Amino acid sequence: MSSPQPITVSIARTVQPGYHRQFEAWAHAGQELVRAWPGYLGSGWVRSGPDSDEWHVMYRFAEAESLRAWDESDERRWWLDSAGELMQVTRVERRTGIEGWFDQPGDVSITVPEGIVPPRWKQAVAIFLPFFPLSVLANVLLHPVTAEWPRVLSVLLTVGLLTPIMTYWLLPLSTRLLRPWLTAPPRRRPADAEARR
Repeated sequence: MSSPQPITVSIARTVQPGYHRQFEAWAHAGQELVRAWPGYLGSGWVRSGPDSDEWHVMYRFAEAESLRAWDESDERRWWLDSAGELMQVTRVERRTGIEGWFDQPGDVSITVPEGIVPPRWKQAVAIFLPFFPLSVLANVLLHPVTAEWPRVLSVLLTVGLLTPIMTYWLLPLSTRLLRPWLTAPPRRRPADAEARR
């Protein structure tokens, strides 16, 4: 039985023209409201463009059950009702596993607690560890079949077979096994510690 995976929700909302500051205040209030909710990992919002009326509100929970509890809570209902006619929802997306796990604050303007999003070099390690042995194994097993094939077709077959294996099995397994290391807060350097005294 697989363990629960983090789930990220992205909701596109179209804000009434001229009410963007009110929307930001409303979104911030929701962020404060959900901050202590069990399973909450982070949230944030980003505008599609400097002159756009579309905003994307994103929030992440540790698993589907805690997300469902928040979605059905009286607190969230009260918060949504407080928006009045400020905006309308235009699109809702839910992403689990690797799709939402490696979102970066700089990529989507999402605010997460310190240590939740691993640095890029740790992400690279988490990908390399399952990918390298799988690539070696695939090359050994497929070489007798593809040895005479054009290189492009051989690579295409290998990538086509490895991508779903990595996406659906090995990468979620890797990130789950490495989670304590991936989410560990960075160690302070001695100079940093002295500067804080």
